[in-house]
Amino acid sequence: MDVTSPHDSGHDSGHDSGHDSGHDSGHDSGHDSGRDDAGTLSVAEVRSRLAAEMPRLRADLEALVAIESVSADPARAGEVERSAEATAALLAAEGVRTEIVRAHEGAPPAVLGLKQGPVGAPTVLLYAHHDVQPENDHAEWDSPPYVATERGERLYGRGAADDKAGIIAHLAALRIWGDDLPVTVKFFIEGEEEVGSHTLPALLAAHQDRLAADVIVIADSANFDVGVPALTTSLRGMVRADVEVRTLTHAVHSGMWGGLVPDALMTLSRLIATLHDDAGNLAIAGLYAGPAADVDYPEARLRAESGAVEGLQLIGDGTAVERLWTRPALSITGLDAPQVEGASNTLVPAARARLSLRIAPGDTTDNAADALRRHVESHTPWGASVTFTLVDTGEATRIDAQGPAYDAARAAFTAAWDGTAPIDMGVGGSIPFIAEFLDAFPSAAVLVTGVEDPDTRAHGANEGLHLAEFERVCVAEALLLGNLAAE
Repeated sequence: MDVTSPHDSGHDSGHDSGHDSGHDSGHDSGHDSGRDDAGTLSVAEVRSRLAAEMPRLRADLEALVAIESVSADPARAGEVERSAEATAALLAAEGVRTEIVRAHEGAPPAVLGLKQGPVGAPTVLLYAHHDVQPENDHAEWDSPPYVATERGERLYGRGAADDKAGIIAHLAALRIWGDDLPVTVKFFIEGEEEVGSHTLPALLAAHQDRLAADVIVIADSANFDVGVPALTTSLRGMVRADVEVRTLTHAVHSGMWGGLVPDALMTLSRLIATLHDDAGNLAIAGLYAGPAADVDYPEARLRAESGAVEGLQLIGDGTAVERLWTRPALSITGLDAPQVEGASNTLVPAARARLSLRIAPGDTTDNAADALRRHVESHTPWGASVTFTLVDTGEATRIDAQGPAYDAARAAFTAAWDGTAPIDMGVGGSIPFIAEFLDAFPSAAVLVTGVEDPDTRAHGANEGLHLAEFERVCVAEALLLGNLAAE
């Protein structure tokens, strides 16, 4: 395929001399028995090499999990630095020229890297992130969150899947190919994804030539199920807002004034109730909703994976995947109100809620935020004072996954999963930084992959990596690099 990027004419100059002369002369030595007719590694050879490397890859992953790189915790900023240094060291050991960069002094560290492939080969940018979510209450974990622990088919620990396993999958592909790397590979390992990637646009702008690529592989998503691979082709966006209602200038006795003056909690409750109809569909006018792929998501599986309590009625109309992937959804993720324990007999004068609105691919955060604001202001009952405060936003993503790079990926996934072809999957969650890559590199093919599965429990207690699935991910990425070079 023609994967020549307009950036390639100059951005790799200075890296070829003295490298390829030795690289090409012995390119196939020692590996011919594992090569197919296209000159790439066979599936059997990739699996054999991965099996040999897996103990070391597993040890590297466990070492990364032990670093408490919680980007949301200022007290652990040193751990985030240590995580970047450890990531850079792992890549450098495989011949990658690495550098730790940041958008400005004090900003979170990202790792950039380059390993040159043959002259004229495609350039592939591999993305992952080395920061993790807070572990929260250790009592909710069945094993220490920063001690990688194997139980059954999974390796448990904070970051064991999201997204330190993404780093190790990239590392696995490097080790499988060794000095026979068929493409030029670049790395961008971010250090602030879990806190919103606020300096990512500045980093992409500052290092655009160094990051420019024909294909971008973003290893921060999931597969449809254990044994069923997927390419993520759409993600919902997000609008978060705080809504405060006030009915009184100060608290008053509930016996003296109850029945005449509404308290803020009942007022806020009635406002929240207007956000959905009786079936659970969103009742906010002006939001976009679209169709989803024809994918069966059995209700029994959905209930098991979501942790729904027995007898719970699922909300909304339409197919499950439409409700999860291509329609908006709103949740109440926080409330500021007096606690039940110790509550006094007074009318609460003010109450506040955090609204988390997921927007469908095809909508924009500007439109969705305006629609939500209009609804809140027009549906606040009894003339109460209402304040709408936008907290943050993230755009939705929709990828047209057609073309040679996507064909190469689908072939790699199908081979790695023993003939099971990947589905084009939507994701109900949001990864706003993907839109940043699409905007920064409009000519690149962006492949969104990942190591997670529906029971990974990323961001929650007992986050776990399915080990057999992880091996398939590593095989698929190595095969993808070969497929991209062969097209």
